[in-house]
Amino acid sequence: MRARDLAVEFPTVTLDTPALEAARLLADQDLPGLILIGDDGRPLSILPGTQVLRLAVPAYCQDDPALARVVDEAHADGFLRRLGGRTVRESLPEQPRELPVTDAQATVLELAALMARTRSPLVAVMDQGRLLGAVTLQSLLDHALLP
Repeated sequence: MRARDLAVEFPTVTLDTPALEAARLLADQDLPGLILIGDDGRPLSILPGTQVLRLAVPAYCQDDPALARVVDEAHADGFLRRLGGRTVRESLPEQPRELPVTDAQATVLELAALMARTRSPLVAVMDQGRLLGAVTLQSLLDHALLP
């Protein structure tokens, strides 16, 4: 089986997409992450859902998880409101990482190795310079575990 056989259409966002919109997209479609595309429609980055969360979770709670416990429940439940006017651009890691993108001919093992190496829950699949879709960790495991 090749990447083209496992790839499905996948939502994309741009650098200027509001972070709250990205979070809603993740939640509404139960996605592990999003594909960030540039003006040319090519992937710039894979944005795991945890990167969007990093924008909303106060830095002091990320640095010292014990401090998250002292925030009252009403404020703790509303932490995503902190995304406000922020954009996807702000959720990108400071240091660029290897982009989990492959061509349509990649095998299941190549996809798994790329996911493992980049610690990405999804891989963008390109075919002749255009985005074909993505392969998620879930679909990869589902296929690999078939008898």
